[in-house]
Amino acid sequence: MMGIMRQKVASGSFSQPLQRIRPAILGLRSYSSSGKQMMVRDAINSAIDEEMGADPKVFLMGEEVGEYQGAYKITKGLLDKYGPNRVIDTPITEAGFTGISVGAAFHGLKPIVEFMTFNFAMQAIDHIINSAAKTCYMSAGQITVPIVFRGPNGAAAGVGAQHSQCYAPWYGSCPGLKVLTPYSAEDARGLLKAAIRDPDPVVFLENEILYGESFPISDEVVDPNFTIPIGKAKIEREGKDVTITAFSKMVGFSLKAAEILEKEGISAEVINLRSIRPLDRALINDSVRKTSRLITVEEGFPQHGVGAEICTSVIEDSFDYLDAPIERIAGADVPMPYAPNLEKMALPQIEDIVCAAKRACYRAVPVAAAA
Repeated sequence: MMGIMRQKVASGSFSQPLQRIRPAILGLRSYSSSGKQMMVRDAINSAIDEEMGADPKVFLMGEEVGEYQGAYKITKGLLDKYGPNRVIDTPITEAGFTGISVGAAFHGLKPIVEFMTFNFAMQAIDHIINSAAKTCYMSAGQITVPIVFRGPNGAAAGVGAQHSQCYAPWYGSCPGLKVLTPYSAEDARGLLKAAIRDPDPVVFLENEILYGESFPISDEVVDPNFTIPIGKAKIEREGKDVTITAFSKMVGFSLKAAEILEKEGISAEVINLRSIRPLDRALINDSVRKTSRLITVEEGFPQHGVGAEICTSVIEDSFDYLDAPIERIAGADVPMPYAPNLEKMALPQIEDIVCAAKRACYRAVPVAAAA
């Protein structure tokens, strides 16, 4: 059954949820600074386009990245512009084309490997972990691996348990990899350009739902030299009562929760992590020392998650500043259900963040525990 499902994905007829999304995908807008808005899809496309134009060593490989112009139209126009030697359609064989790309990176090329979903990257995890991530260390720095693994990560809409996992904690636990999770068009463009230029392997985790969302951008963002430093989080909204950390789509949920909380007199500071590895521990701890409260938000499983790592960092470095127990919001500890009502229950919602913030702000640490 899995093989049949993967064939349907490659043919562009995956499922009804994907078909519902695709009309928006096909209505692409060209990227420009004129309207001061940019879709995440266009931000990724423009970053790849500019980096391929600036460096002949950069090439793109993956399923349907050429003739079909990407399953989500991320690579629209690139085959016509750069030709089949640099925009390479592959068979449905993640282990094969990932291994080829890692070998190319060993020899100085700069591959961008697109996975139709990061769930399919499990077929290639040996190349990602044992080859790409470890070779620089095992060669004593003699071999660098400038490669980017990118594609949609996490839950989409009605795609079931085998297509909905968040791989941020999976890859974030591996030395030798850098793991990035963009939220906005600015994030997508600046982080991807930085990833392509980086000498180390980068896992670039996008979100399918965000592809069609537009975000305001500045003239600086559309400059060809614009990049965002890897390892630096961003304070999306300043606050003084509680710190909320999030990444990818959950940043938007956290910002909406912060708007609701503001009406109830709670000032929430929202941190867009941007980078899972390296993690901007300094900015997170500085924020917690200001607000004295912390909520971590992520879509993935709670056990061994990104939030768990953030909690540990704060406990180690800023425990004495906490005025309430840390609240950790994550997806349910179950495989993703297919039914829409159960899927919603398995994922964090805005009201979950609001309730957690209220608990953190209104609950005092017991005197006995504090002593």
